[in-house]
Amino acid sequence: MSVLIGSYDGHLYGLDAKTGRQRWKAQTQGQVHATPAVQDGLAFIAGCDSIFRAIRVTDGREMFQIPSGAYTGASPVLDGDRAYFGTFEFEVLALDLKRRRIAWRYAPADARFPFYSSAALANGRVIVGGRDKVVHALDAATGKPAWTFTTRARVDSSPVVAGGRIYIGSSDHRLYVLDAISGAKIWEFDTGAAITASPAIASGKVVIGTQDGTVYVFG
Repeated sequence: MSVLIGSYDGHLYGLDAKTGRQRWKAQTQGQVHATPAVQDGLAFIAGCDSIFRAIRVTDGREMFQIPSGAYTGASPVLDGDRAYFGTFEFEVLALDLKRRRIAWRYAPADARFPFYSSAALANGRVIVGGRDKVVHALDAATGKPAWTFTTRARVDSSPVVAGGRIYIGSSDHRLYVLDAISGAKIWEFDTGAAITASPAIASGKVVIGTQDGTVYVFG
């Protein structure tokens, strides 16, 4: 078993989970900021070098790459032969991993802001926060917008989906809970500090930290 770690030295490292010994390192052309996604023995990274890479977990060999054309700080979310992530060129991309090409691009018509939030999937939709202060829900097959929810500041927090609800923070100090189907707000909580972290859900509780160093637990 391997532990995968991206580094600002431009490499993705594979470490032995038991000993911490380096097994391999895969070189990219930029910083590896985002967390890799793993599926079928491959680690996928959407990097700062504008290239989406598939790297074999066993030995670090690069199996293929897809140019994305944009700096990416977000982690990809995978669903079968598709990968989804936002970029700093104001777009959300869907990649076809089988054909190794971009399947669709989404860019809001009235705003040009980066996407730093990592996407989540819910009910056939891609859910992602934007620095345009908006949570976007896109049809996973076509990239067409299904709904949007506007906050009061940029949304760098990555959404978590559970029980038909979307949990996501905003730099407007609030944790939002939205209906996954309609995007309607179910409730919000004002923490008094910006939220850029992503929520975690376990044992019926939601845990999230804020930029003033406070950790909140909701039951």
